[in-house]
Amino acid sequence: MVTFMSMRWTDLATDKEEDDGHDRGGHDRGGQEHSGHEGSGSGADPAQLAESPRAACGSRRWGSEAVMRQAGLVRLVATDLDGTLLGSDGLCSGRSRAALAAVEDAGIQVVLVTARPPRWLHDIADLVGEHGLALCCNGAFVYDVRGGQVLEEHCMAAAHVGEIAVDLRNALPGIAFAVESRTGFGRERHYLDEFTTPQDISAVTLEELLDPLPGKVLARCADVSAVQFHRVVDEVVADRAVVSYSGASGLAEISAVGVTKAAALEVWCVGRGIDSAEVFAFGDMPNDLPMLRWAGRSFGVANAHPDVLDLVDEVCASNDEDGVAQVLEALLADMHQGTSARGTTSQGTVVQRTTDIAVDEDSTSGAAYLRG
Repeated sequence: MVTFMSMRWTDLATDKEEDDGHDRGGHDRGGQEHSGHEGSGSGADPAQLAESPRAACGSRRWGSEAVMRQAGLVRLVATDLDGTLLGSDGLCSGRSRAALAAVEDAGIQVVLVTARPPRWLHDIADLVGEHGLALCCNGAFVYDVRGGQVLEEHCMAAAHVGEIAVDLRNALPGIAFAVESRTGFGRERHYLDEFTTPQDISAVTLEELLDPLPGKVLARCADVSAVQFHRVVDEVVADRAVVSYSGASGLAEISAVGVTKAAALEVWCVGRGIDSAEVFAFGDMPNDLPMLRWAGRSFGVANAHPDVLDLVDEVCASNDEDGVAQVLEALLADMHQGTSARGTTSQGTVVQRTTDIAVDEDSTSGAAYLRG
């Protein structure tokens, strides 16, 4: 079903159209994400954002000089879970559940893209939609949530894990490791956090935990600060793997080269004939940055990490204020309004985006900037 709506785009016009190697926050587009950068944020007032679905997003604004209208498709919504779709209590509100269901009823696919391992997805099985799948472990696994089966995996090679572990032990003698694999969680005996239990599969060294191969290696070190730990891990691992940060203090998540949320989502979309320009993506932490860069339109919740707020096209209300739901409600409301005005066909959900382009009069390059 094709319907129409009006919605504003924000931020740099050329950023989605030209891949010049950098995003709006000055991050490299190579797929690596980093924590610890103090960005300016959006300045959005969460209380104001929550007033109505139409005010669901806080926009970055520049002076306007020209206006153009641009039509595009919205065929898929990709969202992170913890800190984004789910509240601080780890639960999905009734409002968010209803919004996801309504979006799917309107013919728009919903995909959950999360750092969670398969074992932590069963309590949200009712959120995965008709396809029943989730992209988890930062893109390492495609998981059939209802069937309890990993359908695809992109794991680290045992030799690479061993080399990286040796180097990290030399740099951080107190470091401890754990793994997430298709069969579950395993840890070195001195790897401890609020989630570990005596019943965990455990071993003396990481190297004993590599069968089956891990989709993600976890690392902690209680002997140094979280900031120093992440800096050292980034430096030691370098380009041999992808190091991610999803919000847990002092936890580094290490995946195989090329394994990110963006890569997994791109494979999903290509297999279904969906272009990145037809994707809305929501996130809150640095491990979401590749996905937010890749998507045609990116949203950060108001509680997001500064790097995310620097990057995204728009900032919506916080996770505890159902920010994702507010945006989806606005999408559906405008679709309904557009249907009444323009009628429908049978090829997809068409979004008529009202895009204000402001030309910077002081710029010698004549670059065009989008405003809300």
